[in-house]
Amino acid sequence: MRILRSGDSEYPPLLRTVAPRPTLWVRGEIVADDALAIAIVGSRNATDYGLQQAEGLAADLAARGVTIVSGLARGIDTAAHRGALSAGGRTIAVLGSGVDRIYPPENLRLAGDIERRGAVVSHFPPGMPPLPGHFPARNRVIAGLSLGVVVVEAAEKSGALITASLAGELGREVYAIPGRVNSTQSRGANGLLQDGAKLVQVWTDVVQELPETWRRLIRDVPSDPGDANRPAALRGAQSTERSSEHGRVMNLLRPDEPQHIEDLIDRSGLPAARLAAVLLALELDGRARQLAGQRWLAAGRQTARREA
Repeated sequence: MRILRSGDSEYPPLLRTVAPRPTLWVRGEIVADDALAIAIVGSRNATDYGLQQAEGLAADLAARGVTIVSGLARGIDTAAHRGALSAGGRTIAVLGSGVDRIYPPENLRLAGDIERRGAVVSHFPPGMPPLPGHFPARNRVIAGLSLGVVVVEAAEKSGALITASLAGELGREVYAIPGRVNSTQSRGANGLLQDGAKLVQVWTDVVQELPETWRRLIRDVPSDPGDANRPAALRGAQSTERSSEHGRVMNLLRPDEPQHIEDLIDRSGLPAARLAAVLLALELDGRARQLAGQRWLAAGRQTARREA
């Protein structure tokens, strides 16, 4: 266990925008790469749908170098931490108790895994129990550590909505995954979407809203997770396939005629999630540009020399 104060060089830079700057007790390690962080929060009484969405999104983002921040609570928080760890990524758990008082107790082993692959943190001193009044303050730290907050399933009166509100106050992005319209566990998240939160269906929906300086830090991963274990010749074949996909999409884009993403899905023949990943890669490479309304243009050097 160690203490991080706002004057320490290792203190998370995003938390410097939170007033007052909280002192942190830390188990594990917070590293510079953790500045590229997204929080995933939601209901403790999550449905199977919500758990699957949270774990899948966390895994997709963590595999690309995004640190997943959450609160170690039952339900969505637990799924988010597990998703990040399953992808070999980093995750930070923010507690509403001292870092020596893991709550809920069934997450003691998970907290140990997080400590080895990230950090368990709290701005409450050691020995402090998880009192109900601590969690709104805990939620402010979650929002402060993150570039944006994704809400996955939240009732109308939910701590996740407090976290989303705090994120908005701090100038962070607010996202939500749509839920079933007849589910009480989704009313809060669906309400956020009605109020203007960014709708999330795939990981690229999160990344596309980040400033370019952060988007450029996103790592590429094989389209097939098993690719890294294949012989070099097969990996080369898949690399050629990805290059071919990029070329196919670039041939559809025009420098002066915006193309809506739905039209690009139809014309490219690529699945929606795969096309979104290709467009993001092209944007990061300076070859494509996104306009409002999910419309896309060719950009950069490809305006003068189209990819064959």
